[in-house]
Amino acid sequence: MGLVAVSQKESVLRITFYLLVTSFVLAIGVIFIPVFRVIFNSIFMITISAILIVLSSILIGLTLVQKVERKLKKFLILTGASTAGFFICVLLHNIFYALSLVTSHITILSYLMKAFEVIFFLVAIFACPIGFLVGVIGSVVLLIKERKSKERAVDQVVK
Repeated sequence: MGLVAVSQKESVLRITFYLLVTSFVLAIGVIFIPVFRVIFNSIFMITISAILIVLSSILIGLTLVQKVERKLKKFLILTGASTAGFFICVLLHNIFYALSLVTSHITILSYLMKAFEVIFFLVAIFACPIGFLVGVIGSVVLLIKERKSKERAVDQVVK
């Protein structure tokens, strides 16, 4: 029974990871590929953003709760944090843009808000996607290695 429970937990973790990756790729496709923008509207982007933040939270939570290998744990957390961070930074970028408009008559505050706006924009555009790619590639490689080692162990037990 312990083996079944562990494999079900691992399956939930893997399914959450692959759903997160698929949803993130779809969201990035909508942002950067004009054809997708025609098909999907802004309500879709709000919905997919919420779904990605929830999936990221679930992935991080499952990774922390389950006994995941040390390297894999780091890559899974990086993947989840980068995905959630992207949409949080986009939201903060827009909030600071609005605040810079509101505080335009106060020079120092306006420049401070514009600085925060640029910082969150750069984090969302550069740091989060790079972190996501590193996390996904590392996770996939380690998940494949883990699967192969389990298959070898099962083959040795059967022989």
